[in-house]
Amino acid sequence: MLLYSAIAATLRDQIAQGVLRAGERLPSIRQLASGHGVSPATAVQACLQLEREGLVQARPRSGYYVLASPEPPRSTAPRRRVPHPVDNPALARLHELLARTDLLALHNASPATELLPAKALATSVARTLRRNQQQALDYAPPQGHAPLRRLVAQRYARLATDVSPDEVVITAGSMEAISLALRVLTQPGDVVIVETPTYHGILQAVAAQGLKVLELPHRQGGGLDLARLDVLLEQTPVRAAVLVPNFHNPLGTVLTDADKQVLLDSCARHGTVVIEDDIYGDLGWSGVRPPPLRHFDTRGQVLTCSSFSKTLAPGLRVGWILGAGWTDALVRAKYHSTVGNPTLPQLALVDYLEHHDLDRHLRRLRQQLADNACRMQHAIARHWPEGTRCSSPKGGLSLWLQLPDGGNADALAAAAMDEGIGISPGGLFSSRGDYPDHVRLGCGMVWDAKLEQAVRRLGELALVRR
Repeated sequence: MLLYSAIAATLRDQIAQGVLRAGERLPSIRQLASGHGVSPATAVQACLQLEREGLVQARPRSGYYVLASPEPPRSTAPRRRVPHPVDNPALARLHELLARTDLLALHNASPATELLPAKALATSVARTLRRNQQQALDYAPPQGHAPLRRLVAQRYARLATDVSPDEVVITAGSMEAISLALRVLTQPGDVVIVETPTYHGILQAVAAQGLKVLELPHRQGGGLDLARLDVLLEQTPVRAAVLVPNFHNPLGTVLTDADKQVLLDSCARHGTVVIEDDIYGDLGWSGVRPPPLRHFDTRGQVLTCSSFSKTLAPGLRVGWILGAGWTDALVRAKYHSTVGNPTLPQLALVDYLEHHDLDRHLRRLRQQLADNACRMQHAIARHWPEGTRCSSPKGGLSLWLQLPDGGNADALAAAAMDEGIGISPGGLFSSRGDYPDHVRLGCGMVWDAKLEQAVRRLGELALVRR
């Protein structure tokens, strides 16, 4: 058992036995570290584990307190049942934020370059150019380089998920995969289901196709509201549902295997195809890789999209879609869009996957991300206004915060940008700018004094703007 897990187990037993009662303060981080002979960081991880379980809550500048019941961030999104276009002016201005390369990029849900295997990838690129220069400089097939498609299929085989290389279509990242799926499956004016909150890139892809949306909320405490899903599907013909079941962006939640099966059954009854964004599937902080929806698909109703952007290098722009029965149509759409992906990144990735240990890299990356999130959560608890609520994700690259009553995320984001810090206000994560009091912070950066100071400063700015 890990050290922090052992400490968490001791505290959990004390809570269950009434030694620590609701409303009482846990021993301080310093006391826990000293009493168990561990570092303060390990003690913090133990407390965060209990917080994820809904047993304790951090209070700024005070410590951790026992909860009578879990208290997750509240949802401020209204429940809409009428299909509507994506109408969010903030999305049209998003490129302005992304163009600011001078900002401390807490608005990005991406791993820092220091966490990526740059030397190994550089070796693979150089070896590819030495050995396959002519091929590397030529066009690739529209469906993608066959050896890469085979290696992608092999990764799914390790998840007991049957995928043929013939149905793998290589794309320019996961977002192009989602866009291709929408282009093949829908016509302008069709209705699709999206989660709320959801990744803003999904909303932009839906808007680009001229589609209408129905928003599916998450239950308090985590998980999609599957009862509401049934209601939406009964009321309106829905062509597709675009979902992030594993380590959701921005919430970090994971659908249980049982809920995944219920979701697929509901969609199948109503003829709704599921577009799965599984880009964060390999980034579970516990090291357990949850199965994709595709694992449970016995009807050919799931189009799974993913990429190497969050695990190896976003700049390579190599992703894929598992085409199921739509592979030919997807290849045609890909050809009409960009002819094919650049050849060199595909060949270099094949070299990397054949000569280097991706799983070893992923283990290190997951541990670093978990540590980063732990430190960031602790800093938020210390420095942000009392009443700030912070998600307790199980993986991924982001934290989802709710400001205290009266908090204005847009004002906070503007003030932060003036001081060289980028954050994502909650309005970016819904079709009509809901979540005005929420903020997403990326936790993929390496924790250092500069980052800690930025999180502290954000807390000060949030306090001023209450």
